[in-house]
Amino acid sequence: MGTTQSGILGGRLPLGEYESNFSDLHPPLDKHEALVASDRCYFCHDAPCMTACPTSIDIPLFIRQISTGNPIGSAKTIFDQNILGGMCARVCPTETLCEQACVRNTAEERPVEIGRLQRYATDVAMKENKQFYTRAASSGRKVAVVGAGPAGLAAAHRLAVKGHDVVIYDARPKSGGLNEYGIAAYKSVDDFAQKEVDYVLSIGGIEVRNGQALGRDFSLSELSEQYDAVFLGLGLAGVNALRLEGENAEGVDDAVDFIAALRQSKTKADIPVGRRVVVLGGGMTAIDAAVQAKLLGAEEVTICYRRGKENMNASEFEQDLAASKGVTIRHWLQPKRIAEKDGKVAGIELEYTTLEDGKLTATGETGIIAADQIFKAIGQSFLGSGLGALKLEGGRIVADAEGRTSIDNVWAGGDCVLGGEDLTVSAVAMGRDAAESINRAFAAAAPHASAVA
Repeated sequence: MGTTQSGILGGRLPLGEYESNFSDLHPPLDKHEALVASDRCYFCHDAPCMTACPTSIDIPLFIRQISTGNPIGSAKTIFDQNILGGMCARVCPTETLCEQACVRNTAEERPVEIGRLQRYATDVAMKENKQFYTRAASSGRKVAVVGAGPAGLAAAHRLAVKGHDVVIYDARPKSGGLNEYGIAAYKSVDDFAQKEVDYVLSIGGIEVRNGQALGRDFSLSELSEQYDAVFLGLGLAGVNALRLEGENAEGVDDAVDFIAALRQSKTKADIPVGRRVVVLGGGMTAIDAAVQAKLLGAEEVTICYRRGKENMNASEFEQDLAASKGVTIRHWLQPKRIAEKDGKVAGIELEYTTLEDGKLTATGETGIIAADQIFKAIGQSFLGSGLGALKLEGGRIVADAEGRTSIDNVWAGGDCVLGGEDLTVSAVAMGRDAAESINRAFAAAAPHASAVA
């Protein structure tokens, strides 16, 4: 039996419901479904879907390969541009990227299912452990990659293919970064993130050292001395504070920690959740936390966002998903004070907002929502210790279009870089492109001693 008891508790649902609630959000296409879906593609010349893809996958080509019964060839087309194409097929907001650009929208208001087709092809290749790449002859060069997330893995794979030896350092016990710890459990089931990590590392020439944190176990200057190049794919490890009265009350939690705990839980029943939950924020993290709180058995879940629906970073699809799961989304509300009783969350006082001359302004009108748990999802920040003289701006690493930083042999990519888009697919593109830049830098330099010895 489940429980509707107040407070933050695990086991709110009968055990059988957890498996159902956290099953695959978008079940995979079977062979027949993939052939039917691929047949809807017009195979456009100068396809807008391809332009909309941050990794520039040749989408018409990979869909044509599926339609002609060649999913393995399709997977290679995808992996040539995006070695993490399997996860991106699951978690990319395709509805605002490639599928939004699909010309089928004009005639039918229903795009080709690009994301599900990409998953179909990559799943076939990974299930058969089809490896498309072999390492070039050893270059004698060694590269340190800091961060085993999407940017770091993409960089490491491309560097390994070029014949360079790579050592990845990551602070977490498991590799994958955002893909392992930061995505809703129902978007990546069956431990797929680790299966993808294993697939990427199988190229060889990549060593992973987990539990190693920059600024604690080593510094950037030390890596710069020990390696021919360094790539920083550090992500965003900090969580923005509310800076409100009552923020330290028991029951005020970081949404990213909640999501990470869910991803590492086998049954989900052991993850405690409140009966009445409020989530503060308007991005994907807020949606993921809110939906999963509901799936864990929370009775009431409310997202409060300080601006309007059209300003939310979460896509319309994600907002609709939350509503379909029973989550209430309230706009034009900003937190003012967290009410507590005996040191525990009792509710949250919010103030209505409005736009005046383009600026967000508080109206002075307030109200209270009862709650026993509050999740903060108002953005993440870059925590960069051990970086020495590396140039930062706006709390992020400054890098050019190739990922070059202010230090000669140091590149960076992903969310930690100024202008990063907080998307797995964008991080992959930046890691891949930085690896190509590193390889060009090596080629332009004098031959490495160990390579000609």
